[in-house]
Amino acid sequence: MNLTELARKLKVPTSELKEKLPKLGFDIGMKAIKVPDDMAERIIAKWNEEKRRLQLEEKYQAVNEMTEPSAENKSERIIKVPQTISVRDLAERLHLSAPAMITELMKHGIMASLSEKVDFEITTIVAESLGYKTVLVDESNLDEKQQQIIQEKLKQIRTKKSDKLLSRPPIVVVMGHVDHGKTKLLDTIREANVIASEAGGITQHIGAYQVVKNERMITFIDTPGHEAFSAMRSRGANVADIAILVVAADSGIQPQTIEAIKMIQDAGLPMIVAINKIDKPDADVEKVKKELAEINLIPEDWGGNVICVSVSAKDGTNINELLEMVLLTADLNQEQIKAEYDTLAVGTIIESHLDKGTGPVATVLIHSGTLRVGDRVKVGNVLGKIRSMQDYQGKKIDLATPSTPARIIGLERVPAVGEILEAGVDLKLLRRQLDYKKYQPSDFKGKQSEDEKKSKIKKYNILLKTDVAGSLEAITQSLKKYNGRQVMVNIIYKGLGNITEVDVVRAESTKAHIYGFNVSATPQAYEVAKEKKIDIKLYQIIYKLLEDVEEKLEDLLDPIYNREIKGKGKVLAIFRGQKQKMIVGVKVLTGEIVTGAKLIVWRNGKIVGEGQVQQLRVGPEQMSKVLSGSECGLEYSGSIALQPEDELEFFVETKVKQKLQEIKN
Repeated sequence: MNLTELARKLKVPTSELKEKLPKLGFDIGMKAIKVPDDMAERIIAKWNEEKRRLQLEEKYQAVNEMTEPSAENKSERIIKVPQTISVRDLAERLHLSAPAMITELMKHGIMASLSEKVDFEITTIVAESLGYKTVLVDESNLDEKQQQIIQEKLKQIRTKKSDKLLSRPPIVVVMGHVDHGKTKLLDTIREANVIASEAGGITQHIGAYQVVKNERMITFIDTPGHEAFSAMRSRGANVADIAILVVAADSGIQPQTIEAIKMIQDAGLPMIVAINKIDKPDADVEKVKKELAEINLIPEDWGGNVICVSVSAKDGTNINELLEMVLLTADLNQEQIKAEYDTLAVGTIIESHLDKGTGPVATVLIHSGTLRVGDRVKVGNVLGKIRSMQDYQGKKIDLATPSTPARIIGLERVPAVGEILEAGVDLKLLRRQLDYKKYQPSDFKGKQSEDEKKSKIKKYNILLKTDVAGSLEAITQSLKKYNGRQVMVNIIYKGLGNITEVDVVRAESTKAHIYGFNVSATPQAYEVAKEKKIDIKLYQIIYKLLEDVEEKLEDLLDPIYNREIKGKGKVLAIFRGQKQKMIVGVKVLTGEIVTGAKLIVWRNGKIVGEGQVQQLRVGPEQMSKVLSGSECGLEYSGSIALQPEDELEFFVETKVKQKLQEIKN
């Protein structure tokens, strides 16, 4: 057989084949052109055998990098695991056979097959019973540098030039101040009562929905209105084509309205202003337009270029007109609203969470290409194969085209919100190439450094669990805003899913307070919490959680003492003196003296000490206060002995609780 033909069969360059053949026991010489057919068959068999051996070696080398303790800490066995892990993978990391792993789980009352996934709490319980410590791989948040890289990559995807570009549905982000009616507006548009399921009428998660108008599809992104979701709103603006700014006609421009306008302008999106709640008795559309004009957003009917539509989400007034304006704006920007369909899918994760029954679940918004069930995908460092897809209504779909939001199942772990999904990857190759440096130390920060111990900042330790990654990120970012020179929130652990007894034990060991958002606590967790006297606080409205944490932080602040000068007096005589207590005669020069007041002692124009008024007497009668011009007997306690002619300044102190807003850096 010709050597080049053999190299082609083995999918390697001829030069590489000649170089490696001696290592496999075939020394044919560097000048050889042909090899006998029987030798060629032996070479192919040996080559494939060596290839399988190397792949196996790489596989176990990667596993060892993740699971074996470092050389300097061999005595402590540590495994690094994600929020969920399959029983098979866990057995491999714990160096157990499959039957032994199943038996170990059964010891702890857990029935699971090798393909099923278990959460971090169960992993911890099983691992600790076998002498291992677990470290959680937290990929729910992205740092600022990662965000910048992702946004740049997203920009390149959305501005890609190709002769295969076709029109796609416009993606519309709905933004504005909290309680101005964004979700109600979307609710009316798609004729589905979503707002009723949101606690307090405020959207707690980011979602995407589609509607049809004039036989054309429009995709809407609903971003939460609370200030805690600032990062999520910013991402919404970055993945959209058009922005609808919702402003309530009865309350006008608000702080978060200004914030939303800045995000829209930074993203370079065409904007439509929906002036909502025109059904309210105190609605004033012209006042809203005036406020818009004052910030250089001139309405069209005032001679500007900002489209304004007066609507009532409650009554459905002018909703069709609003949709017409969306389609008109899309037509005016049609060159930017295009994508390739016949290519591998690329999209952005706009929500993710851990479902107890199905495992990691994510919502992806497709930017380019078509995502299909069965596609192998990569989301940051999270890999997977699409097992199932649903549209925004929960209906099963086989494919998702550009501008389509799809709920996907099949990822190995919960991906970070904002990460980019890429389809058509070689999972085996990626697993070998993954940089395992991504496994960072756990969020479990029970042991404080010496510098932290010496710090004068008072820390409020909390353990935080939420239902979805978006909420976890939003709450974490909001809590950071409370950190200052005197107090700070110290999140010792954060994760997704219900609160378990493992969380309670963590909280006890770090003196932390447990907070849960849109999750519940297991009966075992409540039982352990009651025994250890640890409070579990659950919330469905995000600002309630933040308000409660703020109140707890304010309790840690040192109080402020306001001093009020009551009067001045002069010592006339000393009647009785003993250690740290005296009875003296005093004349009130100005103001008044009151029982319990504190005093400063002045002697020869200098402060020499301080003390307190214990009792006041005028003759035999005990008084609560003595006014200017009067003389009295005063029982004094203090560290310095009073002398005749000493001047006394009397004051009272009122303790005032500090507010976080007053001590911000």
